[in-house]
Amino acid sequence: MDYFVAENLKEDFASIQIDVSFSCQKGSMTSILGPSGSGKSTVLRLISGLNRGKEGQKIILDGHDISFLPPAKRNVGLVFQNHTLFDHLNVLDNVSYGLISGGMSKKEARKEALDFLKLFELEGFEKRYPGTLSGGEAQRVCLARTLIMNPKLLLLDEALSALDKPLRKKLAHLIKDLQNRFNFTAIMVTHDQEEAKELSDQIIKMQRGKIIWQGKACDFELTD
Repeated sequence: MDYFVAENLKEDFASIQIDVSFSCQKGSMTSILGPSGSGKSTVLRLISGLNRGKEGQKIILDGHDISFLPPAKRNVGLVFQNHTLFDHLNVLDNVSYGLISGGMSKKEARKEALDFLKLFELEGFEKRYPGTLSGGEAQRVCLARTLIMNPKLLLLDEALSALDKPLRKKLAHLIKDLQNRFNFTAIMVTHDQEEAKELSDQIIKMQRGKIIWQGKACDFELTD
């Protein structure tokens, strides 16, 4: 049985109509490729619940129907291109925020957050504020803050595209290493075909709201 299933995800977007269905295995990385305006990010918004979608859609995650649950009830983590950190909180408090909101003691949450900061090579950043971080540092904090909540599904919406190529490559491999370690399932929207082919198990290519190619990453042919 597939770990994640999306059927009949439909949405009107700009001048196109999105109509997408696909599935993912547990612990896999799926990349969604396509030109700007093809509807890639809207698909993630439908999965996360930020866009409600239309009647008839079905989104199943780990055997549970989350089709019309509010975003906070879906157990789906979402990381955007631009960081969404709380500017008034330091790095440690940003990462531990979700755990504390969920009822964990502040002491225990901060202890766990420190462990996650080590995973992301952010030791010594605990008291730094978002405004003092580079783009790569901020994205690592965002990833730590998201993954510490142990989401059943991680959505990456152009999360690395604002970074320069060497840093993007380094952070992409960090994500893959963490995926191997924690066995989380991820769907990544990206423009970078090489990145998708290197990191993914499955690739989906979209154009004007429709899937025009879907298959194993090893079978995907790079184009100019």
